[in-house]
Amino acid sequence: MPLAVYILGLSIFAQGTSELMLAGLLPEMAADLGVSVPQAGLLISAFAMGMLVGAPVLAAVTLRWPRRTALLAFLVVFALSHVVGALTSSYGMLFATRVVGAFVYAGFWAVAASTVIGLVPANSRGKAMSVLAGGLTVATIIGLSAGTVIGQHLGWRAAFWAVAALSALAGAGILATIPSGRQATATGTEGAGTGGAVPRLADELRSMTSPRLWLSYSTTALTTGALLASFSYLSAMLVDTTGLDSAWVPAVLALYGVGCLIGITIGGRTADARPFLSLSIGVAGLVLSSAALALTASVPLLAIPLIFLLGAFGFATNPALNTRVFTLAKNAPTLAAAVNVSAFNVGITVGPWLGGLSIGAGLGYPSVAWIGAAIGVVSLVTVALAGRLHRADATAPEPAAAGEVRSAV
Repeated sequence: MPLAVYILGLSIFAQGTSELMLAGLLPEMAADLGVSVPQAGLLISAFAMGMLVGAPVLAAVTLRWPRRTALLAFLVVFALSHVVGALTSSYGMLFATRVVGAFVYAGFWAVAASTVIGLVPANSRGKAMSVLAGGLTVATIIGLSAGTVIGQHLGWRAAFWAVAALSALAGAGILATIPSGRQATATGTEGAGTGGAVPRLADELRSMTSPRLWLSYSTTALTTGALLASFSYLSAMLVDTTGLDSAWVPAVLALYGVGCLIGITIGGRTADARPFLSLSIGVAGLVLSSAALALTASVPLLAIPLIFLLGAFGFATNPALNTRVFTLAKNAPTLAAAVNVSAFNVGITVGPWLGGLSIGAGLGYPSVAWIGAAIGVVSLVTVALAGRLHRADATAPEPAAAGEVRSAV
């Protein structure tokens, strides 16, 4: 695996830490900025807003840029947004920096994904994508906790400075390891699927019209929504329903993160050879884990292992969800990856929203796991449909050559 792939994973770790760490810093930020905790919580929504629209917009704008240039530009803006955020005393300015930081983070994800695909052989794409997305998984285990500890002991602004410094370090790694060509690969040649030509937005847009590609995007959004419906309320569920002391919650969330890391590692090794089997097992496991958690949320000895399995099955699907779009849109690697990033963020937005509606209706925290299971069932249907279409393509007879058609007539 090229060193550049791990550097890009480190970059995702740095930016993903910023995405996650606010969950542990809201009380301190609210007190310092003179706003309520719910108002401070809107800073998390601001990040989601930037992520949702940033990937396709920036993928289109930077399509003809050298990938190293685009990645470095995104990281510089991301780091500067955190410097400004650490220095400001204005809630409105901080809100704006969160939107800007998320906007370029989404663009980084899209370009990094297409870069990783170009750096490795076709049969290693799933493993490479598991390394890239694994940066976010490690951020879930280490970055979230470290950011919270730094914020609690040195102030939330110190956590922002730490993210800016880590982003600068990642940028130096990108400068040293990513080739400088427009669509360069690890060997210095043009990226796969480009044929050595300068990419054109019109060509990529034409490749984006495939219904099967959009079916894959729906699987991405639904699978992510199924996982996030439960994950977003795990802390509250553990205290309110499971009956754990709040001091134990970080440890259980870390266990969830370990499950995510194991799941994405296994998924990265199976996604290339058996993408539909990986998705089927992962989503089915997510459905069963969610349903079981809904039934046993009040029993710690059962709920805690199920939370581990929730992360493992949920993240096992990630490499296949990421690599599938490159198979379906070979001539639109950057834009295909960008829209897939948006699809992930649709799930991140809608899953917790549906869970919140259920809690607001008085159905209790276990109801969010039922919602996750229900969304997962719909996702499983899309996986089955995509697999059926794939098998139909594989068994379809090759088109007859023109001479053969004339002789038949």
